[in-house]
Amino acid sequence: MKSGLSVSPQDIRIAVVDDEPVIQQTLRAYFEAAGFRVSSADSAIALRRLMDREQIDLLLLDIRLPDCDGLTLMREIRAKSNVPVILVTSCAEEADRVVGLELGADDYVTKPFSSRELLARVNTVLRRTMSSQKAVKQGQRRFHGWTLELDAHRLTSPQGETSRLTHGEFDILTALTRNPGRIMSRDDLIAAVTDREWNPNDRTIDVLISRLRRKIEPDPAKPTIIVTEYGLGYIFTERVT
Repeated sequence: MKSGLSVSPQDIRIAVVDDEPVIQQTLRAYFEAAGFRVSSADSAIALRRLMDREQIDLLLLDIRLPDCDGLTLMREIRAKSNVPVILVTSCAEEADRVVGLELGADDYVTKPFSSRELLARVNTVLRRTMSSQKAVKQGQRRFHGWTLELDAHRLTSPQGETSRLTHGEFDILTALTRNPGRIMSRDDLIAAVTDREWNPNDRTIDVLISRLRRKIEPDPAKPTIIVTEYGLGYIFTERVT
């Protein structure tokens, strides 16, 4: 399968984090055959050590680890890193998937999964990440006292406080601020963060919007900047300069 990436897979290191040896070995062999460099860890402790000594470009993170809940680990990762994360969950863990997205995961895949599907998800997340990183030196967008720095994926509040954005948050806010006053449907916004097929029950966009509202709205429970147009999508109401 062609990756469509702007860099060689040999320049990308993936970390497979799973305590099941068979899954670890299978995924490692598959992604190495696809040209990626692959490291592995079977616990939260092993992952922390791995990230201390290696530059990881994407994490495949099992949500169930023996020494730490995957969601707790997700929160810890996001506190210090924007590394792309794909959660690996079971079909029965829908609530955990939503919480994982709220904590900053970029995507998820459910067990059992095909290696080809997972490779497609990895390539999609990496393309999106690299596309976001190409926003270097494109300047700033200002609205309602906030400043969106396109090169740093960072928001600065009217009080001068900074807030780092995940790749998904950055892509959604970039799309909204590019189209102020226009209703953006979920189809429009899902295209901004992924090119995979989705279904009406997919809550990824709603979760990303919720996270952005908690960062920029005076009252996230009564949003006035990112407003829901019921049955249609979302509208960014502020003037952007």
